[in-house]
Amino acid sequence: MNIGDFNVATDGIYIIAELSANHNGILQNALDSIKAAKEIGANAIKLQTYTADTITLNSKKDDFIVKGGTLWDGKSLYELYRWAYTPWEWHKELFDYARKIGIDIFSSPFDKTAVDFLEQFNPSAYKIASFEITDYELIRYIASKMKPVIISTGIATIDEIQDAVNICREVGNNNIVLLKCTSAYPAALEDANLITIANLAQTFGVVSGFSDHTLGSTAPIVAVTLGAKVIEKHFILDKSIGGADADFSMDKQEFSDMIKAIRDTEKLLGKVDYSMTEQKKKSRHFSRSLYISKDIKKGELFSEQNIRSIRPGNGLHPKYLKDILGKKANRDLEFASPLKREYLQ
Repeated sequence: MNIGDFNVATDGIYIIAELSANHNGILQNALDSIKAAKEIGANAIKLQTYTADTITLNSKKDDFIVKGGTLWDGKSLYELYRWAYTPWEWHKELFDYARKIGIDIFSSPFDKTAVDFLEQFNPSAYKIASFEITDYELIRYIASKMKPVIISTGIATIDEIQDAVNICREVGNNNIVLLKCTSAYPAALEDANLITIANLAQTFGVVSGFSDHTLGSTAPIVAVTLGAKVIEKHFILDKSIGGADADFSMDKQEFSDMIKAIRDTEKLLGKVDYSMTEQKKKSRHFSRSLYISKDIKKGELFSEQNIRSIRPGNGLHPKYLKDILGKKANRDLEFASPLKREYLQ
């Protein structure tokens, strides 16, 4: 499965820098963030495409007031999204700039009009946000565009995840990535349940990954060890920019350190390999083997007193010790010589 030019099966971990609201309403911040994401080695920058009017209603009724201990308590949904959105008139410049400098770019659309708007830019994928996984018609419309569909599962039941996957497949789109996600901002480590990542892939027959809202880089690194092929994390050029998502986003240095740690983790995980590499061959010099531990005369019996399993590894394999004990030497053998099979009478 490819996202843009990146093969998720063979090219390693696909790392998405989530710009979200981290431009704080300033176009140059968005452009500088794209440049920084490219410089530190992210594979993609991701936008969010909505307006306050496409995502909610302009109401201050209690239903529409954010509460529950979030960073945005007391704001109406309309106020929050009017503050956080990425202006649609920026999109062409952002897409053009990302492609000019060679970093992948796509977005999360939050309604059909956003999908239609984004299609003109031919994004390499579409992302379905956690809170939109219950909008089956939106999922169907996005999947019908036949781009890879990346779905965060943060608030979904297992049946809703299955429904989302089935909808994609019903329209002929099998390029599906499910991201384990905890929809809290920031998310507590004990709520991450990263072991679910492998289960998502096994249960639904898809590529799985992790959309991270915890603080720090421990969770995404662990996620990679558990099979995550895609990592998404909120990215901000500098936290002094401020904005709706700044408090749980990584700045340039933090994100760079995370990418390095993920790439190091990829190297450490490697592949299943039992082959005898050149390094293994060299190291076998220090393994144990059978050596003459006392001068032996021709015709003398080999015994535990005159042969031993010791380092280095130039003699016979220690597994032959019992076979050799009681056999006769066919020549004189000198102390500290490696034992060879041709020395047996």
